[in-house]
Amino acid sequence: MQYQDLIQLGNEFGTPLYVYDAEKIISQYHRLTKAFYKIERFKIHYAVKALSNISILKLIKNQGIGLDTVSIEEVRLGLYAGFYPKDIIYTPNGVSIQELEAVAAMGVQINIDNLSILEQFGTKHSQVPVCIRINPHVMAGGNANISVGHIDSKFGISIHQLPHILRIIENTNMHINGIHMHTGSDILDVDVFLYAAEILFETAKHFTSLDFIDFGSGFKVSYKKGDVETNVEEFGRKLTKRFLAFEKEYGRTLTLVFEPGKFLVSEAGVFLAKVNVVKQTTSTVFAGIDSGFNHLIRPMFYGSEHFIENISNPKGKERYYSIVGYICETDTFANNRRIQEIHEGDVLCFRNAGAYCFSMSSNYNSRIKPAEVLWLNGKGHLIRERETFEDILRNQVEIEI
Repeated sequence: MQYQDLIQLGNEFGTPLYVYDAEKIISQYHRLTKAFYKIERFKIHYAVKALSNISILKLIKNQGIGLDTVSIEEVRLGLYAGFYPKDIIYTPNGVSIQELEAVAAMGVQINIDNLSILEQFGTKHSQVPVCIRINPHVMAGGNANISVGHIDSKFGISIHQLPHILRIIENTNMHINGIHMHTGSDILDVDVFLYAAEILFETAKHFTSLDFIDFGSGFKVSYKKGDVETNVEEFGRKLTKRFLAFEKEYGRTLTLVFEPGKFLVSEAGVFLAKVNVVKQTTSTVFAGIDSGFNHLIRPMFYGSEHFIENISNPKGKERYYSIVGYICETDTFANNRRIQEIHEGDVLCFRNAGAYCFSMSSNYNSRIKPAEVLWLNGKGHLIRERETFEDILRNQVEIEI
């Protein structure tokens, strides 16, 4: 998408606006599959939580990608989008046994991450294939909020509790067909991930009837100019060699599974917002936009830095601005960032807004959520209408006071 395309989309659909490039999503998928081309059975399951729009799910389905889901609602979205149950993995955390049973009844592959539910489910449904999520106790991500494989994480069954797992399996005679781990997001050190993989391989040796090994995901993408990212090609070479060796040792062909979300959709998305006001104080020049952390929470929540450019003045001289929103509390997207000179009415473009942006949006301050557009075959297609005030009231029940 060129600057003029984005300006046109902002004019046509209004701002703020989420825009996703279909071609980029597809190319990211091909990049990942190419990195693991030597593996006979290789499967990608897209992490729905990153971006769950039905049209995005259909686009992903057409590439032969499966789904990684974390709630029964995400499972239902996948089925609604046309996915077969066998192409969906359900990896919840802290859900009830009733929800787990309901998903299993749909024919979806379930993944259990705690001993209590494992024993309950195995006792009642020993013939249903189950994947087990292991916590390898490896800190693979750079941010404690998005690194989920460390020892204090709520996710997964501790690798040190393997004897308990094996005792439950023996007592219930349940069918374990997969082993899973997810160390977290923003993985840069390939060797750290490979170290965690060795733990998973060693664990897999205790299970004789596995169909797949699921390594989760967490590949880091570039968020700003000069930013570093996971070297997927290097990772592919190293893990492929080790996986093929393990297959020979294990004595049967296995499916290697990854569950990327951010890697597939982050760089495909941009967020457009219009500048409401340029405000000079004694020390700072603020550019206040027609949005806030209710639409793009990552900078405030994770400290994430999204590259921001003024697409209304792309060749303008750069000045220092703090980009802030209209939410009635601290609501900062960038502090003292060099951006092309900004005037009121200009449109700013936030890059890498495909993952965890709309999906984490809210109606805080009673603000409505923006529209979503898919750029496909050189044209913008509306895939979610902008909310209205009526949507704010929709599920409220007014009583006489």
